[in-house]
Amino acid sequence: MATTTKEYEVKKKSNLKPGKSLYEDTEENIAWWKIWKHRRYQIAVLALFGFFNIYSLRTNLSIAIVAMTENRSVLLENGTTIYEQEFAWSSTQQGVILSSFFYGYITTQVLGGFVSERYGGQKFFGLGIFITAALTLLTPVVAKYSYEGLITLRVIEGIFEGVTYPSIHAVWARWAPPLERSRLTTIGYSGSYIGTVAAMTIGGVIAEEWGWESIFYFFGAIGVFWFICWWILVYENPNEDKFISQRELKYILTSLEKENEKKLNVKHPWKKILTSLPVWAIIFSHFCENWGFYTLLTQLPRFMREMLNFDISSSGILSALPYVAMSICTVLSGFLADLLLSKNWLTTTQVRKSFNCSAFLSQTVFMLAAGFLLERVGSTICLTFAVGLGGLALSGFGVNYLDIGPSHASVIMGISNTFATIPGMVSPTLTGILVPNNTEAEWRNIFYISAGIYLIGCTFYGTCASGELQEWSWDAKMKREKGVENEGYVPDENDKSV
Repeated sequence: MATTTKEYEVKKKSNLKPGKSLYEDTEENIAWWKIWKHRRYQIAVLALFGFFNIYSLRTNLSIAIVAMTENRSVLLENGTTIYEQEFAWSSTQQGVILSSFFYGYITTQVLGGFVSERYGGQKFFGLGIFITAALTLLTPVVAKYSYEGLITLRVIEGIFEGVTYPSIHAVWARWAPPLERSRLTTIGYSGSYIGTVAAMTIGGVIAEEWGWESIFYFFGAIGVFWFICWWILVYENPNEDKFISQRELKYILTSLEKENEKKLNVKHPWKKILTSLPVWAIIFSHFCENWGFYTLLTQLPRFMREMLNFDISSSGILSALPYVAMSICTVLSGFLADLLLSKNWLTTTQVRKSFNCSAFLSQTVFMLAAGFLLERVGSTICLTFAVGLGGLALSGFGVNYLDIGPSHASVIMGISNTFATIPGMVSPTLTGILVPNNTEAEWRNIFYISAGIYLIGCTFYGTCASGELQEWSWDAKMKREKGVENEGYVPDENDKSV
């Protein structure tokens, strides 16, 4: 039987020690080396591996296509050696193939927000990854069948993977206490970059040792295995979880200030959402971050191989370095953002703007530098920083949905990710058109375009973003109806297990 907050005795704000914030005792009671004992952090780790799969399944083609289109020597019967490609795709055709995933991905962003909010984020996050993994196992067969077939398969993969990002926000809307949103969200997101690193490094080695087909078999199998673990171990709501302690359950439910079941009846004020500047600040920042991210995600192995003349294995490893940096930066920024909030050193708005604008300004500078240098060491270093420091932005716009309207987070994320998918559709194709001959001037244009977009994004977010609960949100409405401004659970001083 579900347990609700009404069954608990909740300590009111008046019981706080002088100078303590509402959740400060709770934060102090969680020793950093013990957080992994708690269910919400175990789910964060499983989400991390989920995002690992999302991005390894999305990225594997970027490294495989280099091997698929590389010239290979063929010895004829008369003793003559010729060079040919297994897949003689032009630069523009390769760009279309790499973009095709996003043609499907964009169609299910808003839908993913609706269905996950209504029927459960846990289900759709898991199923989205499982079906994508199953289709990935079919990629070698379909690619050999036809160019059009491969494009169609990638579009279908995108359709099913499109529900995953909105779905995880529905999970955290039920599981993440307010002052732990940044860290829980960014722990999960960091798997995206680990998955990218794995696809590029392991993918390059696999392609050289066992052939490009093995890349798809390897990552597809991992995705299926993860789905089994997720489906068995993760529950939709804390009060359905068999493994959660009563103290942790009590803390989560009361810190969210209402029972999770009520969120199923949320009404979305569409006009106010779609005319809200803080919402559009998130959407535009997401677009800008993804422009540079998807440009490099799809084109970096090619740039390393064809412009900087690294072999396939080295191209994969060096292409992965920026995502190692981004993974580390993402997790550290999440913990730092929560620290700044829990200590009341900065407001939520100040934290979000500081992290987001720091990321975009840094990325602007390093993209410009990479385009100027265009040589092995300098370009690799600059691109590593340009991508890596983007991890700061995920403690900016990346969790800002949950600040301005937690009950609408999955839907706003769906809208945002719809716009943020456009770079994935446009950038690879545009690069294929603008870089037909792999000249320095052609590649410089690609990096300069990305730098300009980052700078515009920094300006807009710094001007229009907010970290405050918006008056139009369902959550603000509930607070007004209850006459509650800031009420939640504060554990006993001796309670060390929350």
